[in-house]
Amino acid sequence: MSEQSGKPSVLFVCVHNAGRSQMAAAWLTHLAGDRVEVRSAGSAPADSVNPAAVEAMREVGIDMSAETPKILTIDAVKASDVCITMGCGDTCPVFPGKRYLDWKLEDPAGQGVESVRPIRDEIKKLIEGLIAEIAPEPAA
Repeated sequence: MSEQSGKPSVLFVCVHNAGRSQMAAAWLTHLAGDRVEVRSAGSAPADSVNPAAVEAMREVGIDMSAETPKILTIDAVKASDVCITMGCGDTCPVFPGKRYLDWKLEDPAGQGVESVRPIRDEIKKLIEGLIAEIAPEPAA
């Protein structure tokens, strides 16, 4: 739980912070609302978010066109309860007491929106499972 907010916090990391990690962050924000703190970063961030990823998310009603790739920092990892890597190998610093997951997802870089859609949908399923675990809907 984040010390500031009392909410679980999740950091998504991929190399360029332009596709997979941006889509995962957008899905988590969209599906969990303010129940979770969401961050994303890259070990070698791109200049801009992948346009095919932006378009694929727009198709499901999520606008991530204003997002920009961010550099992975030690502070971002320290501030997160769960760190989810997506094909960046050992570039994510490891701290005791944090939970680390590695999601094997195809890299959408250089692919058209048709190829990004299945990645987007796979990320959504992973996010739904993560939310059920770390921030389930409060009982009515």
